[in-house]
Amino acid sequence: MDKFGYQSQKHVVYAKHGMVATTEPQAAQAGLDILRRGGNAIDAAIAVAACLTVVEPTSNGIGGDNFSLIWHGNKLHGLNSSGHAPELFNLTNLKKLNLKEIPRFGFVPVTVPGAVAGWAEMSKKFGNLSLKEVLKPAIDYARYGFVVSPTVAQNWANANAIYQKQFKHEMYRYWFDTFTKNLKAPQAGDVWFLKDHANTLEEIGETLGGSFYSGRIAQQIDQFSQAYGGFIRKSDLAKFKPEWVEPISTLYRGYNIWEIPPNGQGIVALMALNILENFEFKDKELITTYHKQIEAMKLAFADGLKYVSDPKTMKASIPSLLSKNYGWKRAKEIGIKAKMPEAGKPIGSGTVYLAVADQEGHMVSMIQSNYMGFGSGLVVPNTGIALHNRGHNFSLDITSDNVLAPNKKPYHTIIPGFITKGRDPIGPFGVMGGFMQPQGHVQVIMNLLDFGHDPQQALDAPRWQWIEGMKITVEPDFPEKIIHGLMKKGHEVVVDSNIGSFGRGQIIWKNPVTGVYIGGTEKRADGTIAAY
Repeated sequence: MDKFGYQSQKHVVYAKHGMVATTEPQAAQAGLDILRRGGNAIDAAIAVAACLTVVEPTSNGIGGDNFSLIWHGNKLHGLNSSGHAPELFNLTNLKKLNLKEIPRFGFVPVTVPGAVAGWAEMSKKFGNLSLKEVLKPAIDYARYGFVVSPTVAQNWANANAIYQKQFKHEMYRYWFDTFTKNLKAPQAGDVWFLKDHANTLEEIGETLGGSFYSGRIAQQIDQFSQAYGGFIRKSDLAKFKPEWVEPISTLYRGYNIWEIPPNGQGIVALMALNILENFEFKDKELITTYHKQIEAMKLAFADGLKYVSDPKTMKASIPSLLSKNYGWKRAKEIGIKAKMPEAGKPIGSGTVYLAVADQEGHMVSMIQSNYMGFGSGLVVPNTGIALHNRGHNFSLDITSDNVLAPNKKPYHTIIPGFITKGRDPIGPFGVMGGFMQPQGHVQVIMNLLDFGHDPQQALDAPRWQWIEGMKITVEPDFPEKIIHGLMKKGHEVVVDSNIGSFGRGQIIWKNPVTGVYIGGTEKRADGTIAAY
């Protein structure tokens, strides 16, 4: 039990040689096996990511995107492998379809999937083993069967119930063929097979991802799209390349907190921390602490939702949004009562998360998603590829930085995090879950650095989530005294029994003196740490 009275559900895990933390036990074990076979943290991360497309298809897939922060060679590297809008996905064609908003399901919101290219790029640049070798555990799970975990089974059943009500068009039948048997989703403990998925992963490994973007698989995606009026074409896939980017950071309580730059929303977490560092938080003032956290998050999101998009079209520069002076000015706007958030004027310059560390000190913070569970609801016939729906996040407002345009990347929710102190890498962290992610990052970082929690306590502490306006939701175990205190300050507080909506996180913290890894994993899912 920590000093706030929160009882941890799990205990921290310690390891000397290597550690894998993620939401699904079979995937975590696969990553550990790769480390033991001579793979490094990058190889293990790819193996875990590929396995998660199999054993947790409810949150990610081959047809999604990923982002990574990689500590290698005494340097932090950022990889943005999120896809762009197809050439035909534009405002003119949406008008022809009489669409006033971008739908959640179907072919319209499908953007180019970047996950496969991300795996191949990481393997080529930093891996010890071949891509084919590190994909083998995922191939075996898909071909010979895997056991469905409890949280995965619950999410699978929920998705199936929604899809049976909404999916009447023929193009969705391939999802039911792949992910149901007699229209029933698997239950916890069932063994499930994804043999088409296995064949696709095998082809990806043999061609280093080439088939997916310019070969046979690309042709299958193109044919499926054209058959049902989709926008994506083989030419869109062929032009995609992952981007190595410079990670962005802010100094908070003596530690550098790192995120991937836009089009990801990690900058929202950094802006909130810049606001919050202007305050001191005391143990006996929890209501005030939560109030300031929420208000800072609202201000950061107001700026993020206005300015974050493909960096080529952003009107506000990243340095201006991360200016300490700007954070100080925004902090001045926080009063004793809740306020409606408004964007400022800066001047000047359904997802899986995994964390891996190896005995040589390499570390990976990686996040991968199909968005909103299974994504678009479309599975490319005979491939097992569930296509994502990231285009749903584009704006149709022509004045918005994030307005839809061909070859443009949308505002992206998935964000990996990383912590350093001086020149020392401390480790990867992340909290997945749509727009909860930067909110989870801020809460976890403050739990670690402001309140002295260990990684497991930092993840276990009850969470809140700002929804819109004055509304926030809190977990069922959120202290009633704090709920009433926040309501007195003008917050509209709703207790949400769906704990999955509060994100699922992992943390690996490296002791810079001993080199020992300390891991925390998520209580809100089937969180697992595999270590040796």
